[in-house]
Amino acid sequence: MSAQEFDEYTRGKTLFYGENGQSYGAEHYLDNRRVRWSFLDGECKDGTWYEDAGQICFVYEDNPDPQCWTFREEGGGLVARFANLPGATELYEARDINEEMICLGPEVGV
Repeated sequence: MSAQEFDEYTRGKTLFYGENGQSYGAEHYLDNRRVRWSFLDGECKDGTWYEDAGQICFVYEDNPDPQCWTFREEGGGLVARFANLPGATELYEARDINEEMICLGPEVGV
């Protein structure tokens, strides 16, 4: 999936990702290739994405190392394949299920 196809498919949506039938995380896709990711634990990370050699790569506020994936449409959703570790590639399905992703405020220390 090209950057343009990915942007057209995802912009304005919140996609919930799963692995082997278990929830994995959710990502909200904003304008200007901005994203907000959560492992569904109430903590959210802001980031951006870009295309590199046919992959969609994400960089988040807490990790400057790109996380690159290939995407394709299949079975009414997206299938994402992690490209950073080709020998240990993991497969995730993404669907827009019209649910809200919960982001709690920053932790307050004592």
